[in-house]
Amino acid sequence: MGTTLLLFLKGIAMGAANVIPGVSGGTIAFVTGIYEEFIDSLKAFDLKALKLALGFKIGELIKHLNLAFLIPLFLGVGVSLFSLGKLLDWLFNNYPVFVWSFFFGLILASVYFVSKVIRQRTASAYLTFTLGTIAALALAFLKPAEENPAFFYIAICGIVAVCSMILPGLSGSFVLILMGNYQLVMLQAVPNLDLQIILPFAIGGGIGFIILSRIISYLLHHFHDTTLSALTGFILGSLVVIWPWKNEVHLTDESGVLILKKGEKIVQGYEWFVPAFNSPTTWIAIALMVAGIVAVSLLEKTAQKR
Repeated sequence: MGTTLLLFLKGIAMGAANVIPGVSGGTIAFVTGIYEEFIDSLKAFDLKALKLALGFKIGELIKHLNLAFLIPLFLGVGVSLFSLGKLLDWLFNNYPVFVWSFFFGLILASVYFVSKVIRQRTASAYLTFTLGTIAALALAFLKPAEENPAFFYIAICGIVAVCSMILPGLSGSFVLILMGNYQLVMLQAVPNLDLQIILPFAIGGGIGFIILSRIISYLLHHFHDTTLSALTGFILGSLVVIWPWKNEVHLTDESGVLILKKGEKIVQGYEWFVPAFNSPTTWIAIALMVAGIVAVSLLEKTAQKR
């Protein structure tokens, strides 16, 4: 029961991370010590699982799919997604710097702890680390697309977003922002159970899980250090996305007039700046960064003990 409850809580943390643009649920899985089991469990959804299900061999199916691990984990993710969407929307509207600051500290600490798992620091490991960092930085400077509620486009969003949720350092929510459907999916459809949006997104997500879990599992088992180096680079590069002190740049037409989508401004990028250190707000934000670092450190110590 204790193990099940702990997995449920880790699922809640993963779900919360996936709601935050710039934060990866895969990073949470990584620093809590369940990433490789998570990937291998997802890979178990294969033809053998289908044969066991059709043969009503329930006991073997549960063991094959590692459902004792996946069920509490995904229950936590689901509870988090449905319960935290509106809360995080409110926090972003009222205290964006504080929210970003906590997760900046969390991701910063993750870079250090994930890099410790790399066994041999070879030239190829350094190369993939650099490429991973550059790829994450490149994503940060892409301009977001406009919102698109079409069925197939939402399914594609599901494939891409879930793939990025699996990859540490690559935020599924941030990818949704780039694709223009973050508000539609995470802040409107999920909290309000809008099945017209949730269903195609879930279909795409399922496809993404099945495909990418196999790829990552293969890479982790055959190219462990270089794969982890690339993932660490992704985490490092994602820090620019969640730097707390930034101004939104909104989409305008040629004459400089704001373009609105359903009455809402369209974010096309950010302008980063250094805060004023004589402001109490800045020091509160820094304290929250430290809290994020401490939280990851405690999670790492817990994982090592287990």
